Amino acid sequence: MSDTIPDKSYFRIGEVSKILGVEPYVVRYWESEFKTVKPVRTRSDQRLYREKDVDELLTIRDLLYKEMFTIAGAKKRLAQMKRETSGQRDENYSRLVEIKKGLQEIRKILG
Repeated sequence: MSDTIPDKSYFRIGEVSKILGVEPYVVRYWESEFKTVKPVRTRSDQRLYREKDVDELLTIRDLLYKEMFTIAGAKKRLAQMKRETSGQRDENYSRLVEIKKGLQEIRKILG
């Protein structure tokens, strides 16, 4: 069970299952339960997971296996984590707007 994600654009389900340390059918089940995991499908209908999908699956695995959440509990916790991240982004954006205004004022003084 390796938590490091190789530097690749896409991963096949076998690679993802090795990274997660679970069987491929578990990955497919989590994909059906957690709609945030959306692998790309090839013409031959193979799943190709992006790095963000693998990262999300690692979080799901940790919630289910390490923190012992149920599927429903893990869904709620993921939603909560997303809201917290979104709030942090809004806060960072507000700070950047303030910094920009300050820099524009300095530019007017100097210009």
